[in-house]
Amino acid sequence: MSISLDEVRHIAALARLGISDERAQLAAEELTSILAHMQVLTRVDDERAAGSDTDGKTGMTLRPDLGPPIPLLRAPAFFAPEMREGFFLVPRLATHEDPEPSP
Repeated sequence: MSISLDEVRHIAALARLGISDERAQLAAEELTSILAHMQVLTRVDDERAAGSDTDGKTGMTLRPDLGPPIPLLRAPAFFAPEMREGFFLVPRLATHEDPEPSP
């Protein structure tokens, strides 16, 4: 799989990065090289690798969350003046579309 110059320019535009044609070409070559290496890694047989057996579990085993709650130094209203159902409501970024009207 190869990354085209247009794809690099598109990604740079999405990230709002100014990128020269020379740097875009270099980035396309580097990304293509990385993807080629990842393709090679997908063919590696890792069935016998130590530590790869998860016994059918997914994710990392977490310890129970024990202990007293940590009190806040300031009231939640200090962080965000509005809350709904225990969540802070914050203003939308100007770069995002307008929110749908709430019922």
